[in-house]
Amino acid sequence: MLWNQVQQQTVELGWYFYGPVLLFVLLVALGIPVWAAIGAAAVAMLMLSEVLPLSLIGESLFDGIDHFALTAVPLFILTGDVLVRTGLSRKFLDVAEAMTCWAKGGFGSATVLVCGMFSAISGSDAAGAAAVGRMTINRLVESGYPRPYACALVAAGACTGILIPPSIAYIVIGLVLGISASTLFQAAVIPGVAILVSILVTNIVVNRIHAYEGGGAITVGEWLGNIGKALKSGWYSFLVPGIIFYGIFSGRLTPTEAGATAVVVTIALGFALKTLKLSDFPEMLVSSAKVNGVILPIIAFSLPLAQTLAALGVPQGFVFAVTSLTENPYLLTLLMIVILITAGCVMETTPNIVILAPILKPLADDIGMNEIQFCIMMITALGVGFITPPLGLNLFVVSGLTGESILKIASRAVPFVFFMLIVVLLIAFIPAVSTTLLPDIYK
Repeated sequence: MLWNQVQQQTVELGWYFYGPVLLFVLLVALGIPVWAAIGAAAVAMLMLSEVLPLSLIGESLFDGIDHFALTAVPLFILTGDVLVRTGLSRKFLDVAEAMTCWAKGGFGSATVLVCGMFSAISGSDAAGAAAVGRMTINRLVESGYPRPYACALVAAGACTGILIPPSIAYIVIGLVLGISASTLFQAAVIPGVAILVSILVTNIVVNRIHAYEGGGAITVGEWLGNIGKALKSGWYSFLVPGIIFYGIFSGRLTPTEAGATAVVVTIALGFALKTLKLSDFPEMLVSSAKVNGVILPIIAFSLPLAQTLAALGVPQGFVFAVTSLTENPYLLTLLMIVILITAGCVMETTPNIVILAPILKPLADDIGMNEIQFCIMMITALGVGFITPPLGLNLFVVSGLTGESILKIASRAVPFVFFMLIVVLLIAFIPAVSTTLLPDIYK
C-alpha cells in the first residue's frame, strides 16, 4: 500500500498544511459538522501538498471503518438506549441511593454512582449525561442542591462514560494505535474507578462546606436492609454489566461479542418485564443509529487526515519542536495534558483521538512513557476537558437539558476539575496506576 511506503517521509510544512488547518477551525466555528470539516481539511491538504494521491480518500474512508472491533460501538450505544427505555437504569439509581442514604450528600453520591453504573454499559459520556440528568437533576434540586451545582455534578459524573470500560473511546484509540481494546479495558479499570471516587469525594467535601443535603439517621441494619430491598427488586439489571465485564475480562468474549450479548440480554429483560414492546424498536434503532452516525463518519474522515499528517512528518516535527524547547519528561508530560484537556473542551472524543493520538504518541515514546499508560492518560485528560470551564462539552449537554446558564454550571464544575486533574497526574507519572491489572508484558 502506498501509505506504508511513504509513512516516514518528512516534508517542510507550509501553507498546504496551515491553510487546511485554518479551514478546519473556521468550519467548526461556523457550526459545520465535525466530520465534514475534517473531510474538507483532509482533501485540501492532499490537494495542496500532493504528498499522497487524492485517491487515498476513497480507500481510507472504507478501510478505516472496515474493522470488526468497530462493530462494538453501535452495540454498546444500542444497549444504553434499551437500558433507558426499559427502565433498568432506574434500578441502578435505586441501588445507588440505598447504598448512600446514610451519608450527608447521599443522593448526590448516588447520582455519581449511577453515572458510573451507566458508563459500564453505554460507553458514552453524552448518553450518560442525558440519561442520568433526566432522572436525577430535579430530585437533586428538591434535596437542597442549587440547580447549577446539580447540573455540574451530573456533567462530572457523566465523564466516566469514556473512562470506565467498556468505553467507545478505548475501542477507537485501540484501533488507531493498533492496541487491543480488551487490554485497554483492563488497564482502565483502576483509573476509571479513581475518577469516580474523586468525583464522590468532591461532592462530599462541597456538601460538607455548604450543607446542601443532610444524611439519614439510620442504623447499620436499616442500611443493609435498604440495600437488600433495592437489590431484590432490581438485581436482574446488573446482569448486563456483569456479562460485559465477565465476558471481556475473562477472555471468553471480545468487546464486540460482549456488546451483542448485552443487547440481547437487555432486550430480553425488557420483554420479560413488559417495559419494552415491538413498537418501540423503530424509534429505538433510529435513535441509536443517529448517535452511531455521528461517530463513524468522524472516524472515516479522520483517518485519511491522520495519514496525510504522518506523511507530511507532522508527528515527528511536533516531537522535534517540543523537545527543542525542553527535554524534561515531566514538563513534556504536563504539556501533553494541557493540550488534551484543551482539546477535550472544544471537540468530541473521537476526532481528538484520531487526530491527536498519532501526533502525541511519538512524544510519549520519546520520553519513555508506556503505550498503555499513554492511552489511559489521553482518554482521562480528554474526559476532564468535558467539564473544564467555560467550554466543556458535558456542560453544554446538561445546559441544553435543563436550560440552566452554561456559565453558572461552569463555575460550579471547578472543584470537580481540580480533583479529577489529580487523578490524571497520578496516571501520567505513576505507570502502575494503569498497568497493575495487566500481564507483565505490558509493564
